[in-house]
Amino acid sequence: MPANPAYLPVEVGAALRKEHFFSTLDSQGENISAKNKSYCELTGIYWAYKNLDYDILGLVHYRRYFLRSGLFVRKNLQNVLPKNKIELLLQNHDIIVPKKRYYYVESNYSHYVHAHVREPLDLTAKIIQRDYPEYFPAFQKRMKKTSGHYFNMFIANHDVAKGYLDWLFDILFKVESQLDTSTYSQYDQRVYGFLSELLLDVYIDTNHLKVREQRVAFMEKQNWFKKIKDFLLRKLSKGKKGRQQK
Repeated sequence: MPANPAYLPVEVGAALRKEHFFSTLDSQGENISAKNKSYCELTGIYWAYKNLDYDILGLVHYRRYFLRSGLFVRKNLQNVLPKNKIELLLQNHDIIVPKKRYYYVESNYSHYVHAHVREPLDLTAKIIQRDYPEYFPAFQKRMKKTSGHYFNMFIANHDVAKGYLDWLFDILFKVESQLDTSTYSQYDQRVYGFLSELLLDVYIDTNHLKVREQRVAFMEKQNWFKKIKDFLLRKLSKGKKGRQQK
């Protein structure tokens, strides 16, 4: 873990196990820790925004971190974005997010439905249109774009972070209340973590937030052959299911 005081290690999904790795657990206080298998790292940020007294709040992963700026900055824990740089960036920006990820040949919507079950995203659209109509135009535009800020990573001042998380979890809880995931694969049951990756930009666009994009480093070695193979298998599988349902 980074030694910088800006970072607080939190064990997510702590309610699901008896032995723990950290002293700070997402099962303490007001929490959704038991939903970690479907909400992924969001159980950690939910715990933080409901229980911490904070001026700045954000989320990074044990494998993914924002890095310092610079062309030749090495990928290591010593070069993760430090507290003083975070505070400096947020003087002129509303939110720090990862650099955009591009799909080029697919829109955000088609990429999602080729890799996941379609139903949750379509239900999310209906809930936004009904309960947050001012966000629906941005949602529609974002679904047609071929890029976005992914990984559920951000850092923002208190008001921006709280406003975003109030909005996000209200939508996700409404989707959850109307969705039956009992027949989903273990992978697809991570649905709320997947949905939230698409919703950050909707909130940013609608509220005209000033964005600072920051390089993200993946701290573990990646098996790109396996990642591409798994993606293609999911894509083909979802496509086949779609054709069968038609």
